[in-house]
Amino acid sequence: MVETPAVETTGLVKRYGDTVALDGVDLQVARGSVLGLLGPNGAGKTTVVRILASLLRPDSGSARVCGLDTHRDAHRVRQLIGLTGQSASVDEGLTGEQNLRMIGRLLGLSRDQARHRARDLLDQAGLGEAAGRSAKTYSGGMRRRLDLAASLVHRPAVVFLDEPTTGLDPARRADTWAMVRTVVQQGSTVLLTTQYLEEADQLADDIVVIDAGRVAARGTPDELKRRLGRQALDVRVVEPSRLDEAATRVARLVASQPRVDAATGRVSVTVPDGRAMPAIVRSLDEAGIGLGELTLRLPSLDDVFLDLVARPARVASDGAPSSAVPATSSRSTS
Repeated sequence: MVETPAVETTGLVKRYGDTVALDGVDLQVARGSVLGLLGPNGAGKTTVVRILASLLRPDSGSARVCGLDTHRDAHRVRQLIGLTGQSASVDEGLTGEQNLRMIGRLLGLSRDQARHRARDLLDQAGLGEAAGRSAKTYSGGMRRRLDLAASLVHRPAVVFLDEPTTGLDPARRADTWAMVRTVVQQGSTVLLTTQYLEEADQLADDIVVIDAGRVAARGTPDELKRRLGRQALDVRVVEPSRLDEAATRVARLVASQPRVDAATGRVSVTVPDGRAMPAIVRSLDEAGIGLGELTLRLPSLDDVFLDLVARPARVASDGAPSSAVPATSSRSTS
C-alpha cells in the first residue's frame, strides 16, 4: 500500500487581478522528510504556503495535507499543521514562556504539560535565559525563534516554515537548523522556503525550485548540482580595486559570464573542466593582478539557483505577491 504524501498539490493556480502568482504548481512531500522550496523574491513560494496552510483558496487545482483537502477540510488541516511566517507574531506583552504556555493551554495541554513543553522549546530555540523576559524586549531574531517555537507546541504532523531564519546571525541560524532536525526526527514533515541556499543544502531531502509561479526544477540537492554538468571556478584577487579587470580577463578565456562578488574579492564562473586555469593564471600575471586564490570545485546550490533563475524578480503593482506573470501567458487549467 502506497503511503499518502504529507503534502500534495496538483495544478495549483492563483491569480491576483491580471497577474498569475501560481501557474500550475505540482508538489509532493513524503512523510518525515524536508522539502526545500526555493525561488527568487516573488516567485510564488509564500502563496504556496498560504494555500497549504488553508489561509488562501486557489483559483484552480488542489492542495492536500495528510490526505485532507485544505479548503474543504480546513479546520482539520489547521489542527495538524504548524506555521511560521516571514514576520514573527507573538504577544509582546507576555514573556517568552507565557507566550508558549498560553498556546499550549489553548491547544488543550494541562498546566504542567504546557509548562514543560514551553521550557523544552525555549531551550531548543536558545531562549532559555530570556524565558522570563517580556517579548517586547526581544530582538527581531529572538522573536522569530519564539514564533517558530510557538508553531511547534502541539507537535504538528506538518510544519510550514516560510523563510524562518531571515535576519538571524549564523549562531542563531544553526539553532534553528537544529530545531528543524529535531522536529523531523520526531516524525514531522517540513516544507521550508528559504533564501539561503546553504540552508536548503543542509536540511532538505528534496528541493523544488519555483520561478514566476512555475516549477523550474526538482530533485535532491546532489541531483540538482549534477544537473549543471559543469564545475565552478573561483578566482580571488589580492587587490579588490582590480576585481572588474580580473573578471573581464576571465570572461575572455571561458564560455560563461563570470559573477563578481565585491565583498569577497572573488570572481566565479562555471566551466566544463579545469583546462582554463593555466591560461587564467598567465593572463592575470601578465596584467600584474595578484592572485590570492584559484579554486576548482563542484557546483553549489547557489550555482544551480543562478543558472535556473538568472533574472530579477518582477514586482506586482497591486501589492500582490510579485511572482506575477501576465495572465495571458498562463497555460490552460481547464
